[in-house]
Amino acid sequence: MLRDGGIVAHACEGVWGLACDPWNKQTVERVAAIKERGLEKGLILIAASSSDFTPELGALTERSLALVLESWPGNQSWVVESARFPDWITGGRDSVAVRVPGSTQARSLAHRFGGPLVSTSANKSGLAPALTEAAVRLAFEREVDYILPGDISGDDGHSRLSVAATGERLR
Repeated sequence: MLRDGGIVAHACEGVWGLACDPWNKQTVERVAAIKERGLEKGLILIAASSSDFTPELGALTERSLALVLESWPGNQSWVVESARFPDWITGGRDSVAVRVPGSTQARSLAHRFGGPLVSTSANKSGLAPALTEAAVRLAFEREVDYILPGDISGDDGHSRLSVAATGERLR
């Protein structure tokens, strides 16, 4: 379904997310429209393994790389330099936010897809993200292609976001 331009709602660590193929511009634009959010902010990518981000992680110092790898799998996203992903993912920057999630369901979804996936919180811009499957169904059932049954795996809320090269925390 994801390879065919579908959007899947899925449980993650602290909130529900909307996942799609990062290489499918029309689907990414659909996600942005559902969220009522501009693509200039950029989107977070998740993967089943850190090896899916080898091109991005390869430019980090040993210390920065160790910090990133120690935090995964987990609820920590990192901004890393990247020329691989399109502007509709990066918001036109030369960097991208990446994570190997602590949620088994989210990692499994990325594994089945075969590479990085967009995973952005299931909410309209400015509103709180969905915390339950029932909330996702109420808000997004008509807008997404599939809701993967499940529960969030923690109560951490949004993932933490930091710059990998400096360790600076952004949220």
